Amino acid sequence: MDLHALIAFAEVARYQSFSLAADALFISQPAISKRISALEAELGTTLFNRINRKVTLTEAGRALLPRVQALRTELEDIRRLASNLSGNVQGALTMGTSHHIGLHRLPPALSEFNQRYPAVQLDLRFVASEQACQAVERGELELAIATLPNELPEQLQAEVIWTDQLHIVTSPQQTLSQKGKVSLTELVQHRCVLPSKDTYTYQIISQALASLENQLNVYVSTNYLETLKMLVSAGFGWSLLPHTLLDEKLVIVDTPLKLQRELGVITHRKRTLSNAARGMLGILEGA
Repeated sequence: MDLHALIAFAEVARYQSFSLAADALFISQPAISKRISALEAELGTTLFNRINRKVTLTEAGRALLPRVQALRTELEDIRRLASNLSGNVQGALTMGTSHHIGLHRLPPALSEFNQRYPAVQLDLRFVASEQACQAVERGELELAIATLPNELPEQLQAEVIWTDQLHIVTSPQQTLSQKGKVSLTELVQHRCVLPSKDTYTYQIISQALASLENQLNVYVSTNYLETLKMLVSAGFGWSLLPHTLLDEKLVIVDTPLKLQRELGVITHRKRTLSNAARGMLGILEGA
């Protein structure tokens, strides 16, 4: 069975698009279509539904995908192990990070990494922390630098690099900014803008408010903390933001809450880290 055809199958399944998968593999769309057709012919079954330019997995495709992903991960692990034996720090490092960490935490580490290891081709993907964890688990990322969840899947491990102090903030023009101590009962009576419910950061405020969560008046939800900061500054409501984003446009609301989140590196327990990934981890540990 042709390995290139299996990789093409995994990429089409990932992007749900022949053209996007072709771009990711740096080949033409006819070439990737040919590989999929050959694989389907060899297996004697259709792997993708192709209806009105929409590409979805068939039942056979869904059954095959986890096996192909596992095989691909094992092959990449073998390549990393072989490369590590040389002791050289080169090749590709595929890692993911959130926009906030990429903008406010990573630049010094990336600069040092680039100076130390110029032979490494860095593939840096900006994704939500939750997606980054899933991508490491699937083997699509070698490591993720993200907000750490309270509980990790068994196959993953995490190392804390930074601790973010979190604050309830509002605009200087809002009523909350003029008050002294604000109880949680009073806080939830005011409109807010928060991260989406499926984010680790939202889970922090959700657990902190406990039974009051269902009283939250959420005006806007977005996963981009910089966007939340803009909305708070514009008077759309209070929010929960890290200390790194505070400036004169925001006022900390005095509440009983003392919240923080941990940011760090997520890797897979059973996979070999490349020399490049070890180099990045060493720089982060010294940050």
